[in-house]
Amino acid sequence: MPDHPDIRVQPIDASLRSALLELAVHEAQYDFVGPIAVSLVDAEACEGSEPMAILRDGAPIGFYRLEYRPRSIADMDFERATVGLRSFFIDARWQGQGLGARALAAALADLAQRHPQMRDVVLTVNLRNTAALALYRRAGFRETGGLYHGGRSGPQHVMLCALPL
Repeated sequence: MPDHPDIRVQPIDASLRSALLELAVHEAQYDFVGPIAVSLVDAEACEGSEPMAILRDGAPIGFYRLEYRPRSIADMDFERATVGLRSFFIDARWQGQGLGARALAAALADLAQRHPQMRDVVLTVNLRNTAALALYRRAGFRETGGLYHGGRSGPQHVMLCALPL
């Protein structure tokens, strides 16, 4: 097993779907992210949403979705071309190994490459989700100063990150 596994992201296709449905987070994390089955079906059904797989050496270890209508993330408009990120998670079996940071970096690089017209990424993170908040800050996300109150588990920071050029 390599010390530095290959971490990549890609749009979900039929070949990845069943393996993705096996992913889960720790029980307490369901306050912050929904079950993969719900998130995946919703992403596939929503126009302007793109479900994405996080792969470790080609095998799915995580999930997130892109929202090309960023207003759906925080119910606000943005000055620059912005894409939303939601439902980002690493499977419980792979957490605590630094893969979340590497996956987030891969997601941002993928966005910059596939969508060069985009300038920023927006997400929301629950105020109580300190681990995710630290991860996003390390990746370059900054709080906008506003809170989103539409989440099912309480208020969330609205965070923005400029995409690499």
